[in-house]
Amino acid sequence: MPLWLGLAGAVIALDQFTKALIVAAFRLHEAMPLTSFFDLVFVFNAGAAFSFLRDAGGWQKWFFVALALVISAWLIATIRRHARERLLPAALALILGGALGNVVDRLRYDAVVDFLDFHWAGVHFPAFNVADSAITVGVALMLLQQLTQKESP
Repeated sequence: MPLWLGLAGAVIALDQFTKALIVAAFRLHEAMPLTSFFDLVFVFNAGAAFSFLRDAGGWQKWFFVALALVISAWLIATIRRHARERLLPAALALILGGALGNVVDRLRYDAVVDFLDFHWAGVHFPAFNVADSAITVGVALMLLQQLTQKESP
């Protein structure tokens, strides 16, 4: 368990560190182009993925905090059951760290700090952050684990 909780903690720390750098260096909505398809930008997202429920009037903050905490409890219990494995607990730890990293923002700012902005031909993918990336990688690893898992007789 310490390894997997340490991984989740590292995700939270890296997520909060990168967000602190952005908040300190940028004004809200300020962008810095780095390539023809990638910018750093400082935005707040009061909603969930792809700004879902961002204009819901404020109740969504507590809904997303409660949801993330319930899911986090389930993730910890599942990690504990599979702690001797490698791929599944690593995936779950990444998701746990990402979920809790975004909870910190919701409690601190009433929204999540997003700053990674990819775009192509004038179309922007919704901005995201390290926590979102960890969740995405964790889900991909879960899928990989499911696809490669040998069925028991």
